Amino acid sequence: MNQHYQELISRIKEIAVLGSCGAVLGWDERTFMPLAAAAHRGSQMATLAKVGHQKLTDPYIGDLIDQCAAATLIADEQANVREIQRNYLRATKVPTELVEELARVTSEAQGVWQKAKETNDFALFRPWLEKIVALKRLEADSVGYEDSPYDALVDEFEPGARTSELKQLFAELARDLAPLVATINDRAKPVRHDLFEREFPVAIQEKLSREIAIAVGFDFSRGRLDTTAHPFCTGIGPGDCRILTRYHKNQPMESFFGTMHEAGHGLYEQGLDSEHWGTPLGSAASFGIHESQSRLWENLIGRSRTFWDGYFPKFKQAFGSVMDDVDCDEFWRLVNEVRPSLIRIDADEATYNLHIILRFELELALLTSELAVADLPDAWLSLFKKYFDLKVPDETRGCLQDIHWSFGGIGYFPTYTLGNLYAAQFMEKIEDDVPNLWDDVRGGELGGLTKWLRENIHRHGQRYRPSDLCERITGEPLSPLPFLNYLRTKFLDG
Repeated sequence: MNQHYQELISRIKEIAVLGSCGAVLGWDERTFMPLAAAAHRGSQMATLAKVGHQKLTDPYIGDLIDQCAAATLIADEQANVREIQRNYLRATKVPTELVEELARVTSEAQGVWQKAKETNDFALFRPWLEKIVALKRLEADSVGYEDSPYDALVDEFEPGARTSELKQLFAELARDLAPLVATINDRAKPVRHDLFEREFPVAIQEKLSREIAIAVGFDFSRGRLDTTAHPFCTGIGPGDCRILTRYHKNQPMESFFGTMHEAGHGLYEQGLDSEHWGTPLGSAASFGIHESQSRLWENLIGRSRTFWDGYFPKFKQAFGSVMDDVDCDEFWRLVNEVRPSLIRIDADEATYNLHIILRFELELALLTSELAVADLPDAWLSLFKKYFDLKVPDETRGCLQDIHWSFGGIGYFPTYTLGNLYAAQFMEKIEDDVPNLWDDVRGGELGGLTKWLRENIHRHGQRYRPSDLCERITGEPLSPLPFLNYLRTKFLDG
């Protein structure tokens, strides 16, 4: 192995260890940390971010990259150098002071956001969001862009993504979704909403959540499942992947589907090559590809009629008399009901992406100063009326419902829709490659699907950029058509 490459990888892995320390602190902050510790946690996160940024932007890293670029390396080594160089060039453009301030402000802002959401008080969170938006504008200006400052931010989450392309993709999707949702609603059969007025013991929900995570392949010897206000997954390092869900006594599917979703993320983290941990080859291709894994498990598998044909008897038995008068057909229609909703994470498959498009438009307006933070609640009401024809009753169920802006995740939301589109496009290929897929799903045998995902997506890490990975697997660039065809087949032809 080339000695310059060896030293470069050693230094990058050392930086990754700092990042994993931050991941542990972030997990603790959203699970067990006392609220009064927010300011100190902000200082901890800021210090880690500062040290990590200083190490990554050390000119010697640049020298090592140049030496590696001039050397003869194998394909995997070239891929690592390519992505390390990308990260290095981005990092060197952003002042360390800005990185430190962003880490400090966003760490503290998460606690303020949580309190603001609980008390329905946007005014409490407003000054913090104003700081975050201002800092993200500075970050975009530091990184640089050709067309839109949003390009500089979304590229962090989805390498190669451009605002102009997202606008076109989302416009095509929204154009076809509106009439499709209307047709689905016109043909829908009545749904029994009374089912979720009953009480489903949380202890049983916890048991089923753990069992379904195991069924899809999540390895509890290398991970754990906990509870939090806003479910998430974090890959801390080799042998340490943590998924989180939440429980509600009247909403058992929130934890069940939430666990399938986060387990999908967890499978990706556990499927990355541990030998390459800390390097691009040991890291996920993008947030959109990551989201494709969670969406595939939660929706394309977990909400499929085939899955419930096999799993419903076990689910019904677990809750006993609560489910005595419910059959599989009624249950499946309920958990797949299509109707506009206030909350993004509760949205059905057909309307979910409209929630993302709304946030995408608001983020663009905030970043370009077309929208002031103070006017965000009213702008939210207006766009929600446009896309959903619903009146938002309060800020808790409006612009305060998501944690993302509090941690500085401007540019993150589009990856959710990209994940939905990737998942549907991948599934078309999976159905070709795994001929007994749906028989296996009905029988609760999910290992064949996990194996395909390991082989075609997980093990590659960042060997390929997301758009290249999509074309390599499916033979086509990313398109909304497979997703739209999936919805039509499921809700209109099935």
